[in-house]
Amino acid sequence: MDQETFAARVQALRGRLYRTAYLYLGREADALEAVDEAVYQALRALKKLRQPAFFDTWLTRILLNECHKELRRRKRFSGEETFPDTAGPDAYDGLPLKDAVRRLPEDLRSVIILRFFAGLSRAETAAALEVPQGTVATRQRRALQLLRLELGEEESV
Repeated sequence: MDQETFAARVQALRGRLYRTAYLYLGREADALEAVDEAVYQALRALKKLRQPAFFDTWLTRILLNECHKELRRRKRFSGEETFPDTAGPDAYDGLPLKDAVRRLPEDLRSVIILRFFAGLSRAETAAALEVPQGTVATRQRRALQLLRLELGEEESV
């Protein structure tokens, strides 16, 4: 794959990558930085891509690694004051679903974000998370059960 093809494919995926990073990180600036870093890392490692057909999944995996790096960095500096970020994906920002998804365990949250917010198929999600498709199905079912319980409780309050 040459650099022009790379740029075109990245441009086509940029919106989905941003949404995924935003859902993981919760702040616009961090999401933009994670996407930029993932694209940079992908460009540097482009020669390592064995099958160009899996470019989308490969780039998503790089983005997930960048998001996890940022989350680990936040844990180290958790005592510092952070300012809320008011901008972001409009449809998701005002929903109680946002907090419910953030409270899910990491493995379940990853599946929900990739399947429902990033729009990946079960096979693409499995490839991005490097787990079997059956594991994705199980995690998705469990996460949806937890979300139903939590959101159902909020409605009755």
